[in-house]
Amino acid sequence: MEYVLKNGLVYDPANEINGEKMDIFVKDGKIVESLPDDVKVIDVTDKVVMPAGVDPHAHVAGPKLVVGRLYRPEDSRRGVSQKTKVERAEAGFSIPCCPTTGYRYSRMGYGTVCEAAMPAMEAKHTHEEIATIRNIDVNPLTLFGNNWFVMEYARENRIEDLAAYIAAFLRISKGYGVKIVNPCGSEAWGWGKNVHGYDDKAPYFDVTSRQVVLALAKANEMLGLPHSIHIHPNDLGHPGNYPTTIDTLDSIKEITKSTKKAAKTRNQTVHTTHLQFHSYGGNSWKDADSAADKVAKFVNKTDYMTCDIGQVTFDETTTMTADAPMEYDLFKISGLKWANKDIECETAAGIIPCIYSPKTPVATLQWAIGLELFLLIDDPWKVCLTTDHPNAGPFIRYPRIISWLMSAPRRMEMIENGEVHKWSHKRTGLAGLEREYDFYDIATITRAAPAKVHGFTDRGALTPGYNADIAVYGLNPNDFDPSRNPEEVERAFSWANLTIKDGQILCKDGDLVATKKPHDIWCDVKGWEEEEARICNEIMPFFTQYYSIKWETYQVYDHYLSDPIAVQALAK
Repeated sequence: MEYVLKNGLVYDPANEINGEKMDIFVKDGKIVESLPDDVKVIDVTDKVVMPAGVDPHAHVAGPKLVVGRLYRPEDSRRGVSQKTKVERAEAGFSIPCCPTTGYRYSRMGYGTVCEAAMPAMEAKHTHEEIATIRNIDVNPLTLFGNNWFVMEYARENRIEDLAAYIAAFLRISKGYGVKIVNPCGSEAWGWGKNVHGYDDKAPYFDVTSRQVVLALAKANEMLGLPHSIHIHPNDLGHPGNYPTTIDTLDSIKEITKSTKKAAKTRNQTVHTTHLQFHSYGGNSWKDADSAADKVAKFVNKTDYMTCDIGQVTFDETTTMTADAPMEYDLFKISGLKWANKDIECETAAGIIPCIYSPKTPVATLQWAIGLELFLLIDDPWKVCLTTDHPNAGPFIRYPRIISWLMSAPRRMEMIENGEVHKWSHKRTGLAGLEREYDFYDIATITRAAPAKVHGFTDRGALTPGYNADIAVYGLNPNDFDPSRNPEEVERAFSWANLTIKDGQILCKDGDLVATKKPHDIWCDVKGWEEEEARICNEIMPFFTQYYSIKWETYQVYDHYLSDPIAVQALAK
């Protein structure tokens, strides 16, 4: 477990290393400053070396995935491969089985993935699935935005009680942070309704989306959690939704960022996810256009927010989200089969297949808006690469997105040759954007920025003492122009030359040579134990009356977790 990666061209934005030829030393699963001269040498001369990838938002484990696999057997029949001496059989395309998910991330050079929506009531199963995802660590975010208790505390402005509730339910669900999806809207779906504006109220609760979001943001900072609130705003996917997006994000400016230790790594008080789906102008799909310029302008002038994009990839995929009413809207538009899942007192989810064809106007508009956001947001530290897997496309398309970002000629070729519908340039400004990402930018949006956003202090960088999570790609930037060779960019980032996780070599030249158990990462809030006990006692009569399961079976116990990492947040 001692070796040196020799003479690689290192891109490590967290340490401001931009293509410098240097050696990376690994000992006992960690990066170290140096090793003896006679240590084992792995020659990576003139190859791109980066920290292993960190995916800040994907759906890889939990009840939605189970329903999706059950009702889309046609998807499970795609991507099938036989087992080998190293790996189990693979299956699935947009909703791969759990081991397959880990294998495919590993081949791309990734080491950590955030499961972006875990209902507390079904956290046990989520962690059971995480335990079967090989090679990658997973930090699940617990859903709070439509929880009955949360809405009560928000309406009554009981922020300290809300903070105690969050601390307790992160411990109960073994969650990493606070996820908010269509606040008040998924609860409204229980009554066949939705909310569309930020100041709409949830039926029968007399509380608005704004109240819920601000209360959760205040409580999150009161606790000093390593990750900020992680929000999927109201009105996803609807033409004309960008004012709701900007209004939501603008309201967070009143929240003071925590100075507690666990929160110091991040800069933001809000991370907004799949921003592409929230950046639409117009009034209907007849006159819909891009509002990416307006949203990007807001992001550029704001220092308290980060985002990921949710880039459309032109695939047949599966959409799944805790925004159940939005999924019903998609069902009405597409006519494709639809599944709905209600999680009592907490959230609701919907699932439908989706075909993003480059020849259709709406899909092409969405594709162009995502790229516009990437290219118009000035600071790569504010933006992360995602497809909102599997919603805008499967995560295995990240290398293709990287090729688009690094090659303006490729983007223009798609527009000028008619590969994509004319809405791509008639209703967006994409054709006029010549900016190209370089390897340093790519390392930022796929490694350094996501790790910082999530408050990680052990990954996303090649810092001595950090986990030896490393990716090596078979490209030599000294004699390679990514702008002119987008296909080679996609190939290289699809099949890492080496993927190293905790010092162990898992992948060589795109082939898996080993697998390992994942780490299940959750946030352990310290100092609020008395408040947690008080709040649990307070809610017990309500829980007993309204929940269909017993409290004793609700909690996630330690044995459900795979090699857990408890990130401590010292709230007091």
